[in-house]
Amino acid sequence: MLVKRGQRKPDPQPMEPLPLFQNVAVSDRASLFLRKLHLCSSPCDFSTPETSAPQIELKRQTLLELVDFLDSSSGKLAPHLHEDFIRMVSVNLFRCLPPSSDLADLDDDESYQEPSWPHLQIVYELLLRYIASSETDAKFAKRFIDHIFVLRLMELFDSEDPREREYLKTLLHRIYGKFMVHRPFIRKAMNNVFYRFIFETQRHCGIGELLEILGSIINGFALPMKEEHKLLLIRALIPLHKPKGFWAYHHQLAYCIIQFVDKDYHLAELVIRGLLKYWPVTNCQKEVLFLAELEEVLEATPASEFQRCMLPLFRQIGRCLTSSHFQVSQQALYLFNSEHVVNLIAQNRNVILPVIFDALEKNTQGHWNQGIHDLTANVRRIFQEMDSELFKECQEQYLEKATRARSLEEQRELTWKRIETVAATAGPDDMVLVN
Repeated sequence: MLVKRGQRKPDPQPMEPLPLFQNVAVSDRASLFLRKLHLCSSPCDFSTPETSAPQIELKRQTLLELVDFLDSSSGKLAPHLHEDFIRMVSVNLFRCLPPSSDLADLDDDESYQEPSWPHLQIVYELLLRYIASSETDAKFAKRFIDHIFVLRLMELFDSEDPREREYLKTLLHRIYGKFMVHRPFIRKAMNNVFYRFIFETQRHCGIGELLEILGSIINGFALPMKEEHKLLLIRALIPLHKPKGFWAYHHQLAYCIIQFVDKDYHLAELVIRGLLKYWPVTNCQKEVLFLAELEEVLEATPASEFQRCMLPLFRQIGRCLTSSHFQVSQQALYLFNSEHVVNLIAQNRNVILPVIFDALEKNTQGHWNQGIHDLTANVRRIFQEMDSELFKECQEQYLEKATRARSLEEQRELTWKRIETVAATAGPDDMVLVN
């Protein structure tokens, strides 16, 4: 029906209840299923629940009947019903998401809740049963669950409702497992979401869920690793350490990174240098997370890869050791609790100890936190027991540098005193020169 400009749009046709499946003959159930699909394809207005309540409840009950039908022994879909089923799912799920709110101001208890969730949840359950069913043939179903369907499904990961993102995570994982033909496309689509988040918007609600799926995907990568998979690490996962919302998905990101290093230890140097590239300068809480992730990476790093990046790595660790934020210093000192990390350091102590010795001495002499003093003393003891001669040599060099620094400071003070004396006796127009 055409609606002329200025004319009121007609109200949607009222929904009429349909008979239950058990009340019709088996031969008529397919046609009844189709009629119920059409009923459930009609939209409901959740903005005015007081007037739409009967239709909302009728549609909800009909959706539940569809779930029971799929669960029943006679619930195998006839070939001609698949397209209508996916169309009904698409009509309900694929929608414009509301404008994003400031996620930083929302607590877990105050997270956004989709008004139409009473229907959406059941539709998600229907789609999940359809994909997980052994009766659903992937070669046939890929006609309807195609690239466009998968892409629109992935767009919904930006929903602020955590319940919806949890269903989407399960669904996409099942689709990836069942539809092998879609696997390269899904990985590419994930990359595009990450790229847009990193380099354009830095706002997306579902990065953590996508990374959780990706962690399972990485776990299934075969060796030798394809160049496509290495580019995923270099171009997406490592740069994901940069955005300011990093804390929201750090756990899942760290898991993906560790999966790569566990799969191929040759990637350890690449990962460590990537962490150093994006190391936070002014955000101490983020620095603590970086140090925790670094410890996990080092646990999977062999000596050969460690030696290639140990110098810039321990320069950064040395800066963390002397941080005035005690949690940063504490997390850096915790690295020395790892037996594997201490073994790596012991093999390369001639390079590492001179780099961090000054930081250890500064902590011993001047850090404000007593806990840091105690942890630093333990680390110094480890190095003394590891190589007492090297420790003594570093200590002597430190004392020499400290003596030279004091001498320069005294000379600087004397020079300023001479300037002050000459300036006090000089006239207003005289130039003051001090040799």
